[in-house]
Amino acid sequence: MDGFWLISACLAAGGLIGFSGGVLGIGGGLFAIPLLGLILGYEQQAAQGTALIMVLPAILLTLRKYHQRAPIDWRSAAAGAVSSIVCTWIGARIALGLDPWLLRRIYAGFVFLIAVFYFRESLGRRARPRPAAFYREVGQVRKLWYFCVGVCAGLAGGIFGVGGAVLAVPFLTSFFHLRQTSAQAVALAMIVPGTCVALATYAWHGQAHGLVGIPLAVGSLLCVPYGVRLAYALPEARLKLIFACMLLVIMGLLLMRG
Repeated sequence: MDGFWLISACLAAGGLIGFSGGVLGIGGGLFAIPLLGLILGYEQQAAQGTALIMVLPAILLTLRKYHQRAPIDWRSAAAGAVSSIVCTWIGARIALGLDPWLLRRIYAGFVFLIAVFYFRESLGRRARPRPAAFYREVGQVRKLWYFCVGVCAGLAGGIFGVGGAVLAVPFLTSFFHLRQTSAQAVALAMIVPGTCVALATYAWHGQAHGLVGIPLAVGSLLCVPYGVRLAYALPEARLKLIFACMLLVIMGLLLMRG
């Protein structure tokens, strides 16, 4: 019976996380990790590895939905994926060697910095509507820059289990002037191979638990399409504000464990 209720709770939680991930283009792993630690008592590495079981299929489905809305430039994404693969493995090896208490606080600091950035983007002067000429298409940015973004995204994805896309999107929107949804789509595309590497690395070290991760993944997959649909319906500034608020909630959940 305990197993039944655990699986049922994971299905429901996965649905909520998948919807949130679809809206924000992050696969939902940022939400799953603190919940696994707070509710199930997982150490940080185990929470990150288990969340990856849910994240990978959710990212693939989210990516498919974004591609249906607007075709993704796969060559640009591939440039970032090449560097992301190697750096994700390096980051995962670093994370597995850290003390869980220290890793959790580093993770909370990472989340806080991203939240501050998105609050600034949504509430500052930049929240005013921009002319169409301000934005660039994905293919207009040099492939070398995607390669560089992939390095940062890969390290973040390896160390934190998730977060590569969260780190990549601000670079793509602020420095290269991509639209929020375009940046989210290409960022997800470039981290898919690295996410596979991260999951394999965490699983090899016994830090990925399928009994929890698989029902989380199933629930997430059912609700991702609705989140993506809402993402395209919301104004960009509001989308960024929601993202920032959710990140602060995540940081609070992480710090609640002490």
